[in-house]
Amino acid sequence: MPRKKTEHPAPALAKAAAPVRQAPDKAKTINDIARLAEVSKKTVSRVINHSPLVHQETRERVEAVMRQFNYTPDPFARGLAFRRSFLIGMVYDNPTAQYIVNMQYGALDAIRDSGFELVVHPCDSRNPGYIDGVHRFVQQQKLHGVMLVPRVSEDQALADMLADIGCRYSRIASVSLDEASRMVITHDRDGAAEAADYLQSLGHRDIALITGPSSYRSAHERTAGFVEALSKRGIELPAARIVEAGYTFESGVAAAERLLSGNQRPSAIFAGNDEMAAGVYKVALRAGISIPQQLSVVGFDDSPLASRLWPALSSVRLPVRDMGRIAASMLLQSEPGAASVASASVRPHLVVRDSCQPPAY
Repeated sequence: MPRKKTEHPAPALAKAAAPVRQAPDKAKTINDIARLAEVSKKTVSRVINHSPLVHQETRERVEAVMRQFNYTPDPFARGLAFRRSFLIGMVYDNPTAQYIVNMQYGALDAIRDSGFELVVHPCDSRNPGYIDGVHRFVQQQKLHGVMLVPRVSEDQALADMLADIGCRYSRIASVSLDEASRMVITHDRDGAAEAADYLQSLGHRDIALITGPSSYRSAHERTAGFVEALSKRGIELPAARIVEAGYTFESGVAAAERLLSGNQRPSAIFAGNDEMAAGVYKVALRAGISIPQQLSVVGFDDSPLASRLWPALSSVRLPVRDMGRIAASMLLQSEPGAASVASASVRPHLVVRDSCQPPAY
């Protein structure tokens, strides 16, 4: 007889079915966002770039999907898709850290919600090959444009190189050096003149000046503005009362030691920036010279350091954050040198605090 086939029942509930392993979620691509929002990739791109060609209902649907999956467009990938980069570069050679930080804050103010990102390139403009380094930076990052910060903004050879390779740029400088649509002019000469007028109005006549490096156009402008303003009021600065320094705290200390070491000390010192003015404070404290009772001090830039010194430092305020914002905004125009952009100016002005008073004699 044929063997009867026996059916063995499955062991009900003997073992739970093994869970299906889910692969970890991958970052969503622009194609994923388009599929989930039921629109084309081109529509998603238009939403990302704030195009007015997208209906509000569609825009909101795409943005909701992007938020749901924390989708952030990759600037480099966007650059490939649009044949241009969504990166703004900032090139600088400046020894004052706070100045650079404030400049970056201003640039970030300008590009916020624009889809652009900021990349920075510190360099040493004393190095003969530094322009080649900037050239590589621009080409490797495929930059949309470059902000040039003093002192590199004053280098015409650098500006010429950028123009030759077709890279848009904006320049920040104390005087006009280029086409109006590329310039942010800071008028440093006027700010220094205001500091000179203030010290003279207090009755100071034996005044000393600590300048920035001679390689900086801003140092020339601040020196000229200060010296000329005093000269108009009949006060001449002898060469011994003018000391060149390097826009750093340490160089301010060295300069102040020269000016305050003799018996015939000046009654007031104007320093070309706040870092050097802080150096004056250190030397005065070490020498037992009281500020402002025995020595009045004025700085330039009105950085956060000015209000943190004791006594609080009178300083010429330069709106550095605004300068960075304007320079970055120029690069976001549709075309380099667009007619819609005129030259920009910021005006320095003196902020009077507690570091000055009439001379004791």
